[in-house]
Amino acid sequence: MNAEHTRSRVRNTGTRTASRLGETRTSTRTLGETQRRKVVARRRWRNVRRSVADMWRTTTQAVTPLGWFVMAVTAAGFVLGATLSWVEAWFVALVGALLLLVAVPFLIGNRAYRISIDLDRRSVVVGGTVAAVIRVENDGARPALPAVAELPVGPALRELTIPFIGPHGAADLPARVPAPQRGLIQVGPLTVARRDPLALLRREVTWPEKHLVYVHPVTTPLPPNSAGLVKDLEGAASRRLTDSDLSFYAVREYAPGDAMRHVHWKSTAKTGTLMVRQYEESQTARVAVLFDARREEYTSDEEFELGVSAAASISVQAVREGRERFVASAWAPGRVRPSIDGVEELPSRDPQQLLNAWAELEAAPDGLPFEVLAYGLAHSRRPLSIVTIVTGSQPELARIRRACVAFDPNVHVVAVRCELHAEPKMQRADTLTTFTVGALGDLPQLLLRSAS
Repeated sequence: MNAEHTRSRVRNTGTRTASRLGETRTSTRTLGETQRRKVVARRRWRNVRRSVADMWRTTTQAVTPLGWFVMAVTAAGFVLGATLSWVEAWFVALVGALLLLVAVPFLIGNRAYRISIDLDRRSVVVGGTVAAVIRVENDGARPALPAVAELPVGPALRELTIPFIGPHGAADLPARVPAPQRGLIQVGPLTVARRDPLALLRREVTWPEKHLVYVHPVTTPLPPNSAGLVKDLEGAASRRLTDSDLSFYAVREYAPGDAMRHVHWKSTAKTGTLMVRQYEESQTARVAVLFDARREEYTSDEEFELGVSAAASISVQAVREGRERFVASAWAPGRVRPSIDGVEELPSRDPQQLLNAWAELEAAPDGLPFEVLAYGLAHSRRPLSIVTIVTGSQPELARIRRACVAFDPNVHVVAVRCELHAEPKMQRADTLTTFTVGALGDLPQLLLRSAS
């Protein structure tokens, strides 16, 4: 009996254990399936919300202000017609709904456009124009209906009409980019807009391509070697006599410390005294052009532009003549604030690069006076021969003289005062030459006069 009882207990235990394991597996499978369904449901709900949000955003962007007005009038017509039974309200509502329904097909479908912008040049002088060609290609197998292209040109917006283009066809849309003032003009990005005849709905597609056009200041041709002031720099004698240059001047008696390689043996044989060659410094033009970009030093924007044109003419001439140059301004192109010392060098690898920098330069609302900038330049240990300071009509001659005093006596300082419509005038005082320029054409005449 005991043996039978024991076997029964074993059988019962085994049955209960198997049953519990099966329940556990079933419960686990049920929980896992439920969790998976919840995750899938949440994912689908997020997708639905995203789709609805995208549809709402697209719809709201497609409706023009006139379209919103028509929709508001239509909704008001339905409400008034339903509540007050006004036949007129129902008529207005039906007309508005009909207009909206007619406008929808004009926005359906995609145009397989490929658009590119081609400019005939990337820089132009103030007052000129740049020719642009917008090429529109239809890559689709179906014809593309006419559309409107909007091309930003600086602060302005140009509208161009894209004609009917057949399958795999193309059309060229000419456009002109005017350059009324110095600076940078951004062309693009171009936007193609699709809209119904009543302009209730609008759909836009933008191509990101854009170009920059540099509008250079007006410059004037200057006499050859004028950037280095012929009289002082092109092989003419300076006030310093040295033994280090190659321009022979005379012979003199030997003095302790003279290099033996400079001994003039023929003169020594004739005189019986040791004679050495003496040289005069034939300076090469190491030119610095310092432009005063403070707006308060000029009476008007036109006078400021005259100063930019004068400084650009002198600095470009120095680049073309291969001079050692340092072109600086009180305001750096493309910067929000000036540098610590208040002066920034403009890139001048070639005339094009320098003119691009002059195109970017903006008037400084504040900044250091040009006397302070001149003092910093004078103590920058740059080997300078000629320093040209270009400023407006507001600084007095006393301020210009103070700027001149900062430089070494062997450095010739030229001050160009731009005073709009003033009579051209030249003044000299020691190493300072002051030009008063009323128009850009006065600058070459004054430089010729200074060289005579």
